[in-house]
Amino acid sequence: MNLNQWFDKGMTSEDYIEGMTVHKENTVTIRTGFSVPEDDIEVLKQLGGHSLRVIAITEDWCGDAMLNIPILLKVAEEANIEVRMVLRDENLELMDQYLTNGTSRAIPIFIFIDRDGNEKLVWGPRAPMVKKIVDDERAKLPPKDHELFPEKQKEMIQRLTSQYNKDEQVWQEVYESLKTSLVQSVLM
Repeated sequence: MNLNQWFDKGMTSEDYIEGMTVHKENTVTIRTGFSVPEDDIEVLKQLGGHSLRVIAITEDWCGDAMLNIPILLKVAEEANIEVRMVLRDENLELMDQYLTNGTSRAIPIFIFIDRDGNEKLVWGPRAPMVKKIVDDERAKLPPKDHELFPEKQKEMIQRLTSQYNKDEQVWQEVYESLKTSLVQSVLM
């Protein structure tokens, strides 16, 4: 399938959020709490003139998707970008074209395309500052074969989920990374 076909196959953000069973409340909290800075609205409106659309490869159990999807949706609202959600685990043919570091099915991945289905930008799965937070947390974990690894990993995920859900600086970092990538890829 080509990217236009993947876009057409995707579900609307409303259908995706409605069907969520894992991070729905947190996703809605971030979507409600985050606002695009007033100073950037004009820049995002310029993006709207480029007829962009985005395919978001995601799953509702993913903490990074919980953080990034609502911020993407706010950007898309201001920039008049249509968004479609494609579930990773049901669409590995697409996911495997966008592996992180060539090996990892990390999500979310945002594939921005033009009206003709040409790829303009791929963003994800994390903003650089968020990647550093996760890397720092992972560095504290015991080895995977250690008896405490499952417990410590679960605690780490709970800490990250809480931070993602409450830390507006993290939201701003995601937003800045996404906005900067879009501006550099589309407007420059």
